[in-house]
Amino acid sequence: MILLVAYPGCSTCKKAEKWLEENGIAFTRRHIREENPTEQELRAWWEKSGLPLRRLFNTSGVQYRALGLKDRLEEMSEQQQLELLASDGMLVRRPVAVGEKTVLFGFRAAEWERLQQEKKE
Repeated sequence: MILLVAYPGCSTCKKAEKWLEENGIAFTRRHIREENPTEQELRAWWEKSGLPLRRLFNTSGVQYRALGLKDRLEEMSEQQQLELLASDGMLVRRPVAVGEKTVLFGFRAAEWERLQQEKKE
């Protein structure tokens, strides 16, 4: 079972949901704004994803721009970045698909094919 952390008004999140349904992958939905990921969850997801920490940020979001994070992230420690992400779900790149072995940030169908592999195992 996949945990899909998403924002209902996000068109990319809707595409990801549709993709999961079309590919027969069971998932539970979690509203990213109402149930913000914790710092511990984000750390675990980041480590499992293998991505640079910067890739967890929603760089096209209003809050990201308002806080001037493009220039500030380089100066922040990993801990500070994780705490900031945990402070506001809208700063997190979405959707987030959390599987047993895979964590994906953002939706690219080609990358999400890995979820089908998990389903088969």
